[in-house]
Amino acid sequence: MKKSISETSKRKKEHIQLCLTDKVGFRSKTNGFDKYDFIHDALTEVDIFKISFNTKLFSRKINYPFLISCMTGGTEEAENINQRLAVISEELKIPIGVGSQRQALESKDNHNSYKVIRKTAKSVPVLGNIGAAQLVQSKNLVDILSLIDMLEADAFVVHLNPLQELLQPEGEPNFAGLLKKLEKLVLKSEVPVIVKEVGSGISKETAIKLLNIGVKGIDVAGAGGTSWAGVEILRGKSENDFWDWGLPTSYCLKEIYPLKKKYKFTLVGSGGINTSHDLAMAFAFGADLVASARIILQTLMKNGEEEVIKLILNWFGYLKKVMFLTGSKNLNELKNKKTIKKEELF
Repeated sequence: MKKSISETSKRKKEHIQLCLTDKVGFRSKTNGFDKYDFIHDALTEVDIFKISFNTKLFSRKINYPFLISCMTGGTEEAENINQRLAVISEELKIPIGVGSQRQALESKDNHNSYKVIRKTAKSVPVLGNIGAAQLVQSKNLVDILSLIDMLEADAFVVHLNPLQELLQPEGEPNFAGLLKKLEKLVLKSEVPVIVKEVGSGISKETAIKLLNIGVKGIDVAGAGGTSWAGVEILRGKSENDFWDWGLPTSYCLKEIYPLKKKYKFTLVGSGGINTSHDLAMAFAFGADLVASARIILQTLMKNGEEEVIKLILNWFGYLKKVMFLTGSKNLNELKNKKTIKKEELF
């Protein structure tokens, strides 16, 4: 156990170090939003000063539908990062997720690296997090459910990372029985269960399976942002053909959004959300909530909390202008056919 604990912490440190660089992005595949434009409405009747992003998520009020996505935990460095991210979350009144709580299952060391988020961000939604491999291995889910209590979490994320587990030298690519385990977790959990990918996207067919067992949130985490295949390739100093594997974020949102006519769930748009244009497009493609991780982490570590706050506020300032120029009084109206493929313009 001691060996696995040190390996987990070492791996987390390596992940952070690599994600602070620009070496781990997709090489040739984008999130797909660059292939679209917004449709200009010259006869807009929107009062930009009346646009508000205030809403509720898991019964808590938030000022912006933006999630500081799950990043890290389980090391001393992670505790510092999570505390700083939680300060931003609380100040902006936006939800925040923790990185995988796997290390908390292995040891009582560094539990504060997770708990610090709720201690600091007392009024906003906090999301717990565990990997699919750990869920499959859990015998009775008691250990998994304890992770929710540890954070006083408002929702619990299970991340699907088959590609990462496949390429990771210490990976566990055995997901047999995953859907049944997820269903049991949904039934036993007192908080909503969200399922997310980590950069390869979620298809419509997968989303339907998840929604049919009662999952309340889907975070598409599509291709176009951080390539976790790339992260593991760089860690292992190897090369293979999977660096750009995955479904682009735009495709995932476009396919899954129509399911909201039949199912009640929160659709999260993430995967390559690096600019204000990405944010606006993700909402236009159907996201209820948009999430980002690597650019938030990079900005935090390079320029500090205030610059992250400015970044997020600037993104939503741009979004307001887009809504004004497309005749969208609210985010639901922005989702109503307000984009067009660039190839159709010429």
